[in-house]
Amino acid sequence: MRVDVDGPLRAEWMSGRTALVTGGGGRDGGPGTIGWAVSRMFARHGAKVAVVDRDPAAAERTVSQIEAAGGAAVAVIADVTRDEDCARAVTEARDGLGELDTLVNNVAAWSAAELFDVEPERFHELMTVNLTSGWLMTRHASDVMPAGGAIVNITSVAARRPGTIYGLGKAALESMTSGASYLLAERGIRINAVELGALWTTGVAENLSPEAREPRRKMVALQTEGDCWDAAAAVLFLASEQARWISGQVLAVDGGGAPRAPYPGVARAGAKS
Repeated sequence: MRVDVDGPLRAEWMSGRTALVTGGGGRDGGPGTIGWAVSRMFARHGAKVAVVDRDPAAAERTVSQIEAAGGAAVAVIADVTRDEDCARAVTEARDGLGELDTLVNNVAAWSAAELFDVEPERFHELMTVNLTSGWLMTRHASDVMPAGGAIVNITSVAARRPGTIYGLGKAALESMTSGASYLLAERGIRINAVELGALWTTGVAENLSPEAREPRRKMVALQTEGDCWDAAAAVLFLASEQARWISGQVLAVDGGGAPRAPYPGVARAGAKS
């Protein structure tokens, strides 16, 4: 584990804050999930965390780890594709934490299906998870968040060329982030997005073979592999007072984007492989 979230607790960037993280449940093994890492990172920096997940065991796993490290957390069991569950999750989180000033919309459903490859039912299912869930949670949470609150949406570099339904949903979520920024600014609430590249996480490992790791590493300019903690660090920044004057932005966490293509006939010294 690259980040020692089990070490002595030191309240830092999120001291006194109360956060709800959707999809925050932890898996049993693997390199870790984004929501789990964000929940652990927030707690490490002093926040009280509501871990929202539809899997009770996953939610309780994250909560128990946070508490074992000296932090405070509550589990909230909800399906964030359902409006009534979102409203209840916000209420339970606020009641359990005493207040709610931070929201992270992390739930997603990846699919390689291109725009016209699926039937309408599957299209709506993917859009509901990747877009509507964030809209529902933002709608309910922003109603109870005080001035100074922050919302962070998790999107993907797939949004840059949305030829898949997943990419389309993430592109729409980024658009919502921009549009909501000036509306929520009237209430003193910030909203931003973190756009993730080819990180190696538990969810990715479940869908790709280990042999895919090396080619994916070479897909980025830095030629290094990102993980769930890289995502969590970016979310931490945007949720904290360190980003108090930033809203409506999309922060790419993608290893610098694609590597520079070699120029035909010209050899470059010092290039990594």
